[in-house]
Amino acid sequence: MSADTNPLAPLILSGLKGRCPRCGKGRLFDGFLTLKPECESCGLSYGFADSGDGPAVFVMLAVGFLVIALVLWTEISYSPPFWVHIVIWAPLAIALSLAALRAFKGVLIVLQYRHSAAEGVINRDDDA
Repeated sequence: MSADTNPLAPLILSGLKGRCPRCGKGRLFDGFLTLKPECESCGLSYGFADSGDGPAVFVMLAVGFLVIALVLWTEISYSPPFWVHIVIWAPLAIALSLAALRAFKGVLIVLQYRHSAAEGVINRDDDA
């Protein structure tokens, strides 16, 4: 059994909804992907949150795998002209990526909060 007091499922759900990792009520985002400075409900500062390129990498991997699998299945099953692939799959890939990016960013920020993740610091003491 884990020593963490916060169960993971509600935290993940609050990340998917774009809510504060501490109270689950305040909004996490100010715009589409811009973080608010702090939670308007509980006052938690979002200064710790730095998801970097993590959400984009996960979204590219997941959406890319799904879309390429569907492209290959369509090509093998129906052999449509090339323009049909472009008309169907390009908008789908863009729409899925945009839809998933905010949710992935919210989840990664919630996981940073739960595990107290922080930027690494190198200690360069001459004593060692």
